[in-house]
Amino acid sequence: MSANVRATLLALLAFGIFSTHDVIVKTLGASYSPFQVVFFSVLFGFPIATVLLLRDNTVGTLIPKYPMWTVIRTLAAVITGASAFYAFSVLPLAQTYAIIFASPLLITIMAIPILGEKVGLRRGLAVLVGLAGVLVVLQPGATELTFGHLAALCCAIFGALASVIVRKIGREERSIVLILYPMVANFVIMAVLLPFVYQPMPVEHLGLLFLISLFATVAGLLVIQAYRLGEAVIVAPMQYSQILWATLYGALFFGEQPEMNTAIGAAIIIASGVYIVLREGSGKSASTQPVLRTRSRVGTPTAPRISSLFRLGGEEPPNAPKQEQTLPEPPQEKPAMRGLPGRTPRRH
Repeated sequence: MSANVRATLLALLAFGIFSTHDVIVKTLGASYSPFQVVFFSVLFGFPIATVLLLRDNTVGTLIPKYPMWTVIRTLAAVITGASAFYAFSVLPLAQTYAIIFASPLLITIMAIPILGEKVGLRRGLAVLVGLAGVLVVLQPGATELTFGHLAALCCAIFGALASVIVRKIGREERSIVLILYPMVANFVIMAVLLPFVYQPMPVEHLGLLFLISLFATVAGLLVIQAYRLGEAVIVAPMQYSQILWATLYGALFFGEQPEMNTAIGAAIIIASGVYIVLREGSGKSASTQPVLRTRSRVGTPTAPRISSLFRLGGEEPPNAPKQEQTLPEPPQEKPAMRGLPGRTPRRH
């Protein structure tokens, strides 16, 4: 079995676990506020994250090198997690995935002002086609848009923003800073909101919250291994397999039947996303390649970022752009002083 085949199987398993994670989120969301679900899932995620963070041997402090970008990314991560959990709670699974799958398209757009990337005509058209697919799913004017649809859009938008910021500062910022700040912010903000929404939870529901944290971590580690074994252009499109899991789980557990507009819109979004990934992998796009380098699943505040975990292991993500090494410039020759060649002018 080739490395790419093994990587594909690992990625499919990982995104299957992520989809099971989302089924638990949807189940708990029927009884509890997303703020309460996020709070306890992050709380149970701290011991797991602590074990991973112990591997960080880099010298430094917890003070970020880029405070402004760190604050923006932290707030974006908090909004992304709460929005995703709420969207999964109130919308059909397939519809939620279809909207969140717009995130790679938004990453491509945001990479222009934030990363200075130049997007060519073909990728630009692919983004427009993908965003048109989002409109097909939402059908504004034909169907009533709810807070769940708005939450899914917020998840896609702010998840893309957080991913692009990591791409901008991730090579210089410590991994522990990238991981710890969003988790602590989620915990503190949700703790402040918790008294207003808290509902007593039986032990079995607390066990489900622990499973959310465990599944997010295990799936994230499987994705890491998949990217280590295989090529990014092979592994990245596997995230779209979640739409199949969503259709299956939605029918089995929640009696959901995908609507035609959701199926058509999801197909358009997935096709445009796969095209962008393949085009970046061909080397014909800009060197930053934000979609291929963004390997964290949008909307999982309970687990550390995948790109950060690569660096905790003391290595760069596969296919990461290399730092260019330049030779020092030769000293510039001073302009010759006026006078006869080879003679030093006298000082008067």
